Amino acid sequence: MNACEPSLAKTHQRAAPVTAPTALPSPAPLPAQARSKGSRADRWLLARLLASLGSPPLELAIREGARVGPATPVARVTFDSRSTLLWLLADVPLRFGDAYSDGAVTVEGDLIALLETVYHAGRRTAGERRSIARRVARAVKRPHLNTLAGSRENIHHHYDIGNAFYELWLGPTMAYTCAYYPQPTATLDEAQVAKMDHVCRKLRLKPGESVVEAGCGWGMLAMHMARRYGVRVRAFNISHEQIVWARKRAAREGLADRIEYVEDDYRNISGQYDAFVSVGMLEHVGLKNYPTLGGVASRCLGGRGRGLIHSIGRNRPAPLQPWIEKRIFPGGYPPSPGEMSRIFEPWDLSILDVENLRLHYAQTLRHWLALFEGASERVRTMFDERFVRMWRLYLAGSVAGFTTGSLQLFQIVFAPGESNDIPWTRAHLYTR
Repeated sequence: MNACEPSLAKTHQRAAPVTAPTALPSPAPLPAQARSKGSRADRWLLARLLASLGSPPLELAIREGARVGPATPVARVTFDSRSTLLWLLADVPLRFGDAYSDGAVTVEGDLIALLETVYHAGRRTAGERRSIARRVARAVKRPHLNTLAGSRENIHHHYDIGNAFYELWLGPTMAYTCAYYPQPTATLDEAQVAKMDHVCRKLRLKPGESVVEAGCGWGMLAMHMARRYGVRVRAFNISHEQIVWARKRAAREGLADRIEYVEDDYRNISGQYDAFVSVGMLEHVGLKNYPTLGGVASRCLGGRGRGLIHSIGRNRPAPLQPWIEKRIFPGGYPPSPGEMSRIFEPWDLSILDVENLRLHYAQTLRHWLALFEGASERVRTMFDERFVRMWRLYLAGSVAGFTTGSLQLFQIVFAPGESNDIPWTRAHLYTR
């Protein structure tokens, strides 16, 4: 494993353990008489909900009332009232998250295991619903469009809620993208630095080259490229808070003369560079804008050089989970590989390498969730209990998405079609 950044070396131990972040009491088996409580109508409603989820091994209950499910469930989900259950049944994918955030739904057992169970059960019945879901997704106008103005609003919703919040659980790298674990036992900080090296090796960066980064987050990849690989970087981002943070950090580390952080949209990138990189931005671009992004990359490379795009994705086209899209990531969309081809095909960009790191993202999220839970009291003070529960569900649900294969993480390396400056083998990724 590569040595970590000097400024991060003292912080590894605090991010090392991956504890059970949702260590809630396991549901104890109940006697038969307890299962007979509640009205027949309540038991029918609970059974209907369980069946709609694909009949996972869960117990569903109304507080001090009816319950349905196996004698030894993976977890127990309790609704505070029949009215909550009725309200939720009208739109389970959207309303469960709101009910959990509001405390109207409680969970006994491991939250990640519960969600994994639901996702696995849902995959068994997904085929019969898929065509309907696609028609609905096409028919319903998405409320968060990725126009120039819309993208800025969407990014503000998620990223401009305070750098202090993200500093609590992202660790000192401030990398809010999938890490790369050369060994499963690596710490979060080691894995994030290893991810940055993995990206740089794929781009085959050389001292003196120029790099443009589309969507730079808090700017740590740009700093890593400049410091470790001796390149000059122009990094674009439309989050004001992130750009301000990145400029201050680069100045403290003596890198301001090698990195230009530009507060602007990727569509306004100009100039030519040796490498184009985008890590964790494609999810916010929107399908209609993929050819535009490809045009920007093609123009930046000018018939030479290398590019890399790193993005959450899916095996087949499907909209983002509706509660996540509404409450967490407005305008977000994880593309399939076929959809990602719309970036490359119109501009004759050659795909050179595709790697799927979904289990690495699951491990990254476990680390984030453990740190988030450790800082939950401070988060509660900064926001409120609803915010804590909302983000706990988002992080736990994301772990389950990657462990069950509902979500993927793709890294795609590409180059202009006429360029022969491409590696003969993949040995450069694993040898120094």
